[in-house]
Amino acid sequence: MKKILVTGAFGQIGSDLVPALQKKYGKENVIAIGHTNVPRDFDGVVEKVEIHEKGKLEELIQKYHIDTIFHLVSLLSVKGEVDPSLTWDINMNGLKFVLDLAVEHKLKVFWPSSIAAFGPTTPKENTPQHTILEPTTMYGVTKVAGELLSQYYFLKYGVDVRSVRYPGIISWKAEPGGGTSDYAVAIFYDGLQKGSYNCFVSKETMIPMMYMDDAIRATVQIMEADEKIISIRTSYNLAAVSFTAEELAKEVNKHISVSVIYQPDHRQKIADSWPRSIDDSQARVDWGWEHEYDLAKLTKEMIQKLRIKLKTR
Repeated sequence: MKKILVTGAFGQIGSDLVPALQKKYGKENVIAIGHTNVPRDFDGVVEKVEIHEKGKLEELIQKYHIDTIFHLVSLLSVKGEVDPSLTWDINMNGLKFVLDLAVEHKLKVFWPSSIAAFGPTTPKENTPQHTILEPTTMYGVTKVAGELLSQYYFLKYGVDVRSVRYPGIISWKAEPGGGTSDYAVAIFYDGLQKGSYNCFVSKETMIPMMYMDDAIRATVQIMEADEKIISIRTSYNLAAVSFTAEELAKEVNKHISVSVIYQPDHRQKIADSWPRSIDDSQARVDWGWEHEYDLAKLTKEMIQKLRIKLKTR
């Protein structure tokens, strides 16, 4: 990769991925695409373009001689249910624009799927790579459709598009915002700032989780892997750790005192439709994926980083 374009560069994944790519490939070789949420202190090349502006995206591809796109723009599960039509438009039409541009300009593409692609009929334990995909949210529907569209463009046009199904991501940089798994991030913010947290899922809720550093490593790793060893062109299962909301609260309380009240709301139904654990053996075999962060390690680092960010003790 020499010239990289990142859409959704300042969202949850992009906030960490862009600096990682800058460090590896040079700031001048990573073009961050934002819209309204570009940080004032961002250090790098940035362009303000909306994902539906295909013409402007193509101009940037030509201007910067782009050969690789990390397409991260997406409306997440909770926000996606507020306006399903907008979710389809952004998630699906945006992806098709990028894939069409990839055909025209021979681009390599990374596009993230999610555990939201699974649904109530999917096996809950050790969910296999090839399984039932019947999601019950528009976000999940767009992820399944996006996986199939990506595979189609690979088979039909030879586009080198790669993908992983992210589990719930835990990160200190981006604040909680629109994801069902965000309870696992919000507990740290509220715990440090308020000493209490009202959790919107039950204490028994368990979904696959991953610390952001692992997610970024996986993203870079799959894109650097030899094309010949990529056997999945829909999306690879990706996993690290699974734990209940109560287990997380207990681990957090080893470091700070947090009173947690469990008040499940409409997001509980979404969480219940997802797996409890994931079989990601195909990613481990094909391109050597290994996670580094368990519950104890990610909890300790989240608290350390957020104490600095939030200026709390």
